[in-house]
Amino acid sequence: MRHGEEVTFGGSGLDRAAELRGQTEVLAAAARDPGSCCILLWRGFPLVTGGVALARLPMAHPVLQGRDRAPVLLGREEAGLVFAQDISEWSPPGAPADMGPGRQVQQPLPAHPEVETIHAFADLRAVMAGLSPRDAELLATAKAIYNWHSTHGFCAKCGRPSEVTMAGWQRDCPACGAKHFPRTDPVVIMLITHGNDTLLGRSPGWPEGMWSLLAGFVEPGETIEAAVRREVWEEAHVKVGQVDYLNCQPWPFPNSLMFGCRGEALSRDITVDPVELEDARWVSREEMVDVFAGTHPDIRPPRNGAIAEFIMRNWVADRLD
Repeated sequence: MRHGEEVTFGGSGLDRAAELRGQTEVLAAAARDPGSCCILLWRGFPLVTGGVALARLPMAHPVLQGRDRAPVLLGREEAGLVFAQDISEWSPPGAPADMGPGRQVQQPLPAHPEVETIHAFADLRAVMAGLSPRDAELLATAKAIYNWHSTHGFCAKCGRPSEVTMAGWQRDCPACGAKHFPRTDPVVIMLITHGNDTLLGRSPGWPEGMWSLLAGFVEPGETIEAAVRREVWEEAHVKVGQVDYLNCQPWPFPNSLMFGCRGEALSRDITVDPVELEDARWVSREEMVDVFAGTHPDIRPPRNGAIAEFIMRNWVADRLD
């Protein structure tokens, strides 16, 4: 897919400066460089400015001072290095305990007293489609790295507490010497077609009118093509023949890499696994035009910025080449 990297989080050519991750003195000097900057996360919510741009704070900003942990190195831009800092330990008065995606939409996110009012924390899902490619790559990287740290504080080999090293890109166990690296979970998401129709499904608990492409995790010892065929068979009992890779998307919710694929269905009969899906159906290309226009009676437009929306939109436009 020639324009596959145009997908949100698709990559911006960021220089990740991996050779600097173990150079403590260099990073310490860079942290004092006025050209370096830092992005901020609070409980998974990025700090943005104007609602559509990533806020870049100077390294001397008050909110970055006195932190127990050093910021994570994300990469190098023309002006200097870019870091990320997580301040999830901040607990503002009156903030609800659950600030996850299930919170009420109208419920505002708190403002940090040390951060200028031109900046605000935002839900990444809500703003991701409007971010520049560079901002999107930086945020996807930072969020995924901190998601990994939040669940890997102990050594998987001996169970002792591990320590953050290599500018945030590694955890070392001082007890047994084991080294641990950021985890990425491979997921297949597939446009399954039969003639002029594509297969859509609904997961249990989804909002009314929400349908999407079928998807699932790749299992150990499995190819991407085999995962596509297995997931479609398990969820909808539809046999799939030829499978082709389209494009991929880092998906930091929490640590996935989505492999977009196209598959040819060998059958049309659907038998839904109720554990995996609430329902599944074939939808024609003409119906999908109505879906994207917001005029379909049963299916609402897909989430802008997700790889499913990207693939379906390009299928409708006949641009899957």
